[in-house]
Amino acid sequence: MSASRKVGYLWDTLYGWVDTGSGGFTPANPEAGLQPIGHHVAHADTKRRFHEAVQVSPLRKELTVLEAEYATKDDILRVHSASMVDSIEVQSRSDKGGDAGDGATPFGKGGYDIARLAAGGVKHAVRAVLQGEVDTAYALINPPGHHAERNSGMGFCLFNNCSVAAAYAREELGVKRVAIVDWDVHHGNGTQDIWWDNPDVLTISLHQNKCYPAESGYREHNGGGEGVGTALNIPLPPGSGNTVYESAVRDVVVPALEKFQPELIIVASGFDASVMDPLARQMVTQKGFKAMTQMVLDAADNICDGNIVFAQEGGYSPYYLPVCGLGVLEVLTGVETGFGDPFGALFSTQGVDDYFDHQKHEVAEAAKLVDNVPAPESISVS
Repeated sequence: MSASRKVGYLWDTLYGWVDTGSGGFTPANPEAGLQPIGHHVAHADTKRRFHEAVQVSPLRKELTVLEAEYATKDDILRVHSASMVDSIEVQSRSDKGGDAGDGATPFGKGGYDIARLAAGGVKHAVRAVLQGEVDTAYALINPPGHHAERNSGMGFCLFNNCSVAAAYAREELGVKRVAIVDWDVHHGNGTQDIWWDNPDVLTISLHQNKCYPAESGYREHNGGGEGVGTALNIPLPPGSGNTVYESAVRDVVVPALEKFQPELIIVASGFDASVMDPLARQMVTQKGFKAMTQMVLDAADNICDGNIVFAQEGGYSPYYLPVCGLGVLEVLTGVETGFGDPFGALFSTQGVDDYFDHQKHEVAEAAKLVDNVPAPESISVS
């Protein structure tokens, strides 16, 4: 790792203004006993706290600030249907806002434009890396995107930010092969849906098995049509911690990247696999996220001249998300904040580094999927 790596960093105040409504997880409903609450589980403050932790750390002086920009409607229409985009745009004009499509993804008035700003933020980060403005970048954007399918938003996601950026890189910047590595704890169903039959985009999702969405993200879901082998799912058992995730990255993700040989890697960087997250049951600590970051960073250096961009996805612990995020930025910059992991001593005794036989089995089964990943010479020209 080079301490001289120039790292772009992108945040916009409007990302902290995302309005997720008055429910806790789904909309408030007195008839069902669901009380309104001012702090939705996906409240924007969690990511704002990450940004503010960066601002009081030594990393502030190490990062190159990138300005967010709005994705155009045409950018979004590369990966989403016109009916879906129009629905969100129209609802966004209402004083009451609307829902992205699943009945549990509320957004407030103006949410369409903030979602365009999130997608545009990743787009700008990708352009900055590919055009040499920075060596790598972290786009701390909000709302997240990896659950947004071609025809519908869902799971707190309006537009699929990483896919918008990948399509932009392919159509505007001359990139052919892109890999999207998603370590958010929930399956990246939207990203998989968008690129399902495309042989030039490899989607890799590490996620808690059967967590969210239901019946999604199984190993057998491996791409279709000309894209067979390019959807690689790594479902991990509940209770998986650092060693399990690190093994999955080392034994499955990196070999898949090496075989596919992308020209650009986008990491969908969710922190909800953390040991403190309320929406899953995994046990990754800051140490684990740092190890995974180092492995994919090294892979990018070896495969695609370091062309790698990290884009924020989920993460719902206001206490621990900033800690994990700082850890990733420490690896990217090669500079330690000096803060460490203030919760590390507590978690170190709770089995976060255990690796049980049933977990080893799941990683080994996922590793078999690397054989299906198409190498460059076997990818047809589209």
